[in-house]
Amino acid sequence: MVSSLEEVNDIVKKCKKCNLCLNRNNTVLGVGNKDADIMFIGEGPGADEDREGEPFVGKAGKLMNQAFIGLGISRENVYITNIVKCRPPNNRTPLKEEANACLDYLRNQVMIIKPKIIVLLGNTALKNILGDEYGITASRGKWITKKNIKYMPTFHPAALLRDESKKIDFWNDLQLVKKEAEENNLKI
Repeated sequence: MVSSLEEVNDIVKKCKKCNLCLNRNNTVLGVGNKDADIMFIGEGPGADEDREGEPFVGKAGKLMNQAFIGLGISRENVYITNIVKCRPPNNRTPLKEEANACLDYLRNQVMIIKPKIIVLLGNTALKNILGDEYGITASRGKWITKKNIKYMPTFHPAALLRDESKKIDFWNDLQLVKKEAEENNLKI
């Protein structure tokens, strides 16, 4: 096992476990507080993230930042990452083998950071972390606890850009996360 995010990042930068490495400009490990109590996990980098090497910097990230500001969540206090660390072509959903190739990196991130709460942004994060038996529409807004970590599935911010009616559910789900954090004196 690796012992630091820097080590994980060095390994990810050299990764050739799947074909996503063929067209990447940058790998995108994650960003935020290395001692975060709350971790957000999305699907994978888009074009902006691939260019800048940082997750959630495009339109979906800007929308998430607006929600953070509105709720009083500090982006500097949380850790944000994705299932896959390289951009899938045309922002398609990562294939199962691509996600599987990156899951050890994500496990290392979780073991190093030790979050108390993980917010699963969208179906890809939900299914790859908790299992194929879960679906985002049925699971969102409901706490799921496994191995002493509380998971909150919610819609991916990119889904809100396609369907604005999901914004209320996303907001409500993040309010639940904030409430849980405040009740347990977690950094938010």
